[in-house]
Amino acid sequence: MSETILPQTPPRMSATFDSYALAEIHRAAASGIYDIRGGGAKRKVPGFDDLLFLGASMSRYPLEGYREKCDTSVVLGTRFAKKPIELKIPITIAGMSFGALSAAAKEALGRGAGAMGTSTTTGDGGMTPEERGQSKTLIYQYLPSRYGMNLHHLKTADAIEIVVGQGAKPGGGGMLLGQKITDRVAQMRTLPKGIDQRSACRHPDWTGADDLELKIQELREITDWEKPIYLKVGASRPYYDVALAVKSGADVVVLDGMQGGTAATQDVFIEHIGIPTLAAIRPAVQALQDLGMHRKVQLVVSGGIRNGADVAKALALGADAVAIGTAAMVALGDNDPKWEEEYQKLGTTAGAYDDWQDGRDPAGISTQTPDLMKRLDPVEGGRRLANYLSVLTLETQTIARACGHNHVHNLEPEDLVALTVEAAAMAQVPLAGTGWIPGKTAL
Repeated sequence: MSETILPQTPPRMSATFDSYALAEIHRAAASGIYDIRGGGAKRKVPGFDDLLFLGASMSRYPLEGYREKCDTSVVLGTRFAKKPIELKIPITIAGMSFGALSAAAKEALGRGAGAMGTSTTTGDGGMTPEERGQSKTLIYQYLPSRYGMNLHHLKTADAIEIVVGQGAKPGGGGMLLGQKITDRVAQMRTLPKGIDQRSACRHPDWTGADDLELKIQELREITDWEKPIYLKVGASRPYYDVALAVKSGADVVVLDGMQGGTAATQDVFIEHIGIPTLAAIRPAVQALQDLGMHRKVQLVVSGGIRNGADVAKALALGADAVAIGTAAMVALGDNDPKWEEEYQKLGTTAGAYDDWQDGRDPAGISTQTPDLMKRLDPVEGGRRLANYLSVLTLETQTIARACGHNHVHNLEPEDLVALTVEAAAMAQVPLAGTGWIPGKTAL
């Protein structure tokens, strides 16, 4: 008599202890070191993909594609600065430091942004002649570390951005590992060559809004009240942070959501601190509205912007402009499949490469290794970035025209609906097919 063989139940991974969680436990147990990486959050959070636009039909007429103008210009810093920043498009380049990025990458960013009439931002580590030489409009970041701080460079910049926090790591300082601290980087930052650098997590000369107000006044006097003063915060308590930024006298607030990238920080920061960009915009706008400062103090939103639809949705929710970082690096050529063989040698793949901290970037962008840096042609990189910015702008215009608007700033929350309850609550727009805004209106 043959034995009955029962079917086997296939193995099932725990939803809590999945393969990634198990691998991380093994890695931590073997090394005793927390994981450091670059890039942004990899978890799925409510975002711009959870929103849809309501195109014009009977109740509102669309604009004709290429015959009726849709303006994309934006002016930043109109509150106090004598020389506000005038941009042709509402898409700017976020702060990415020389040190984290190669000099050629900084030059390429300047070339691409300059060709499209928008701005770049220095990042931690100071201003390079490559970037200043190609950026028609350059924002100088003033960070807790003071690395690369140069009074002459500050005066020659077109605006100053005081960095209080970053979306990938609000409450945490930056990192630059020793393998990327070359002679030139060490000289600019006044650091020893080859030694890991960890930036301070807070500014050394103020502890609150009252002290910051004095610092902003000092920076205005140094620059003869010409330069707009931006204040950048990581998204965590956007209503109060934006309100305090206004109280401190900022001209522009930069709000960076948790999907924003970084050159290097703890993985636990990237994935577990801060709130999604979508959740941050409406409270920030509400703070400006409550203070009567919406559109008077401009709001720049960053953190996970990828396409023109993302740009249009951020503007519709109340932003004046957006900033891109990771997407700009990809436009230059990062994570390009043509380097797949080399990504494989690094234990990763194109599209998943995030070890920007280790200086081995095959694309030659987030590295200080001479042989790798040669792979990036700054002229070609600048052309690619300009193409990408052009596409983002055209897509944003297309959406604005479809909603009946002749300026991208005329996009409004009424143009949007949400696909999920979470997105409806965060963006404070109705759930699609209903008039219900969770927490605001009755079912």
